[in-house]
Amino acid sequence: MLNTKNNDPLKPHFYKYQGAGNDFVLIDNRRQTFEYKDNNLVYQLCDRRFGVGADGLMLLQNHSEYDFEMLYFNADGKLGSMCGNGGRCIVAFAKHLGIIDTQTNFLAVDGPHYAKITAKGDWVDLQMIDVHQISRDGEAYVLNTGSPHYVEQVTELKEMDVFKKGKKIRNNTTYKKEGINVNFVEDKGDHLFVRTFERGVEDETFACGTGVTAVALAMAKKNEKTGNQVTEIEVLGGNLRVGFNYDGNDFTKVFLCGPAELVFEGNVKF
Repeated sequence: MLNTKNNDPLKPHFYKYQGAGNDFVLIDNRRQTFEYKDNNLVYQLCDRRFGVGADGLMLLQNHSEYDFEMLYFNADGKLGSMCGNGGRCIVAFAKHLGIIDTQTNFLAVDGPHYAKITAKGDWVDLQMIDVHQISRDGEAYVLNTGSPHYVEQVTELKEMDVFKKGKKIRNNTTYKKEGINVNFVEDKGDHLFVRTFERGVEDETFACGTGVTAVALAMAKKNEKTGNQVTEIEVLGGNLRVGFNYDGNDFTKVFLCGPAELVFEGNVKF
C-alpha cells in the first residue's frame, strides 16, 4: 500500500527505526514527493537538536525489477554507500507498509540484496555482498563490505577514546579524500566487542552493520577460520550476528542478522 498521509515535500511523513542502536529516518517515497537532492533538507531531518535525529536517512522507492529500491543518505546530507543496519531496517519498513511478507529482493547502491524477516517483523537476516579481497594497513585490515572499512584489533576497548582515535585514522593522508569507517575490535572469547567511527556521521555510532560484517570477516581471515562460520558480536546498542562461508580466499553467503524496530512516526515541517 502507498503511504498517503502526507504528500507535501516540506511536511514529510517519516518513520524512525533503529537496529542495535543505529537509528534512521525512513520515508516512503514511492510517489517521488520527497526532494532528496536537497542535501540540506536531509541534513536537517537527521540533526539531533533541530530535526528528528538519526545516523542517516533512507528513502524507499519503486523499482521495476525488485520489490523496492533503497536510497541511503548519511547524516551530513550526502548520498552514502551501503548501510547494513539501514538495510535491515528498510526491510522491516517494507513489511510494515505491506510491500513484502517474510522475504524480499531489493536494490541498494552496491547491488541487489536478499533478506528474510520474522513474521513479527522484529528480526532481519540480510545478505551482504561477497568479499574477495582483504588488504593490510600495518596490523589493520582493510576491506569493502558495501562500504569501506578499517579493522584494528585492540584490548581494553571499553575505555578507548574511539572518537579521537577513529577520527585521526579516518582523516589521515591515506583515507582523508574518500573517507573510511574505522572499527576497533576486542576478542571476548565467545563473541567480539566492536566500536565504530563512521564517516558521514563523523562520530562514533552505537552500531555499524557493514562494520561488524567487515570485522567478522577480517577476524576469520586473521585466525584462519574457514568453512561455515557464525560470529556473535556485541556493539554499544545491542547484539548482532554475522554468518558466512570462507574458503580461504573468498567470503560468500554473508549474512548480517539482528533486530529492527519501529520507534515512532510523525510529520515534520520545514
